[in-house]
Amino acid sequence: MSMETNEFKVFAGSQGEALAQRICDELGCQLGKLHIDRFSDGEFCTYFEESVRGQSVYLVQSTCPSSDNLMELLLMIDAAKRASAYKVIAVIPYFGWARQDRKDKPRVSIGAKLVANMLQVAGADRVITVDLHADQIQGFFDIPVDHVYGSNVLAPYVAALNLKKLIVASPDIGGSKRASNFAKKLHVLTNREVPMVICYKNRPDFNKVSEIRVLGDVYGKDVVIVDDIADTAGTLCKAAEVMMAGGAKSVRAVVTHGVLSGHAVENINNSTLEELVCTDSIPKDIDCPKLHIASLAVPIAQTIRAIQNHTSVSEMNVK
Repeated sequence: MSMETNEFKVFAGSQGEALAQRICDELGCQLGKLHIDRFSDGEFCTYFEESVRGQSVYLVQSTCPSSDNLMELLLMIDAAKRASAYKVIAVIPYFGWARQDRKDKPRVSIGAKLVANMLQVAGADRVITVDLHADQIQGFFDIPVDHVYGSNVLAPYVAALNLKKLIVASPDIGGSKRASNFAKKLHVLTNREVPMVICYKNRPDFNKVSEIRVLGDVYGKDVVIVDDIADTAGTLCKAAEVMMAGGAKSVRAVVTHGVLSGHAVENINNSTLEELVCTDSIPKDIDCPKLHIASLAVPIAQTIRAIQNHTSVSEMNVK
């Protein structure tokens, strides 16, 4: 179905320019012109260099820390609203603060809920995001949330590797549902059963893992560890080491969001991981020969097209 290109425009924040351009290439439209003025004290303001009156405006920006990226998106939303945009849709490939989705200890904030509130108060009419850390975050919003799944681009890449003894692994019990869905998608793509194993990990503090045990047999298998976020990559590297020690033929990791903070790149390069596959939800310019990037441009462009044409989004975004 066709779209009238004068009915919508796509703009990008500083953390979304490359992906936004790829999305526009898929949609056959021009990336809108947005300018960000920065002052010496660190304050900044955003403004559109073209009219958005009466348009559905799609703003592509990942809200990964630092908090400037979130503030940038909030100012973009506010500017679009004040410029009489018809609808403002925040396209957030990586939804920052998503790991703060509940009170898991006394006297802590629920950062994901706070961010959801801020986006709505700024004036967002809709959100498109990719692989939320927890599905229930969608319930933090009182506006529509379209949840795109990274497996739409990651699973075909793994299937194309044609690994003979493929097995999927979850790095922890909490991620078992995600890994199970990934295994089911691989089953459809490869037309063969893909078994699964689960890792048990003891995490004494943030970004620290003291112990990992594998629940299941990985001997002689080509293991694919599936997760949503690779931060310091400590869990992935330690899990790969344990699996190789358990006789695995190869171990690679597939994650949606490559945060890759701290010593992550060094950890990956020095690990037994064959490769780390992630999406372009967070722009990266790093020297990591083991890193492979799969673009989210197609599924996000398809989601925008479905919204514009008032067709089903959920039919495309199957886990």
